[in-house]
Amino acid sequence: MSVAATDEMCAVCFDVLTATLRKQDPEFYISSFYSNEPLASTQCPVFVTWKIGSDKDLRGCIGTFDQSTPIGQVVPKYALISALNDSRFPPVPIREIQDLHVSVSLLTNFTPIEDPLAWEVGKHGIEIEFKVGGRKYSGTFLPEVAKEQGWDQAATLVHLFRKAGYSGARTGPHVELVNAIQPKVVTYESSKKSMSYSKYLSYRKIN
Repeated sequence: MSVAATDEMCAVCFDVLTATLRKQDPEFYISSFYSNEPLASTQCPVFVTWKIGSDKDLRGCIGTFDQSTPIGQVVPKYALISALNDSRFPPVPIREIQDLHVSVSLLTNFTPIEDPLAWEVGKHGIEIEFKVGGRKYSGTFLPEVAKEQGWDQAATLVHLFRKAGYSGARTGPHVELVNAIQPKVVTYESSKKSMSYSKYLSYRKIN
């Protein structure tokens, strides 16, 4: 892959989130990120995921498919958005910081496919678009989602239909539903790096 996620990317996520929750200006950490991260000027789609506790329950996950903004801006920005503005969860409070785990995923190798089931679980993320009853739907799952949930390709797509807001994806065989909807599918791959808060503290003592 042409780009790879790094420990420094994960660390700056904790930097900016901690500073923001402490009512400090995170700009110092963003500037330092540019100085210490060789890929900071690279342009690449990014997703930031926060999980919490020993079970690593999802706490927030938001990113962008924009390929025109440097990683140095995107990673800190979406570290905050995913922690504080994911509508599925309340904003992360300062007391939860010590229990958090962060993952940064850099997305590459975007490839449209004709057969919506012709992709590999665990390797590919999928981005879909489809139209039902005059309404457009879209959504994405990162590469690790299907593998973590134990879904095959058809089940993954049906769950993504639901995530996109399509209520008709509640019943019926998965393959038949996929064949009926025939979504447009783009696959992609990711380079992912993860870091716990304790690892972050150790990393910052050295770096």
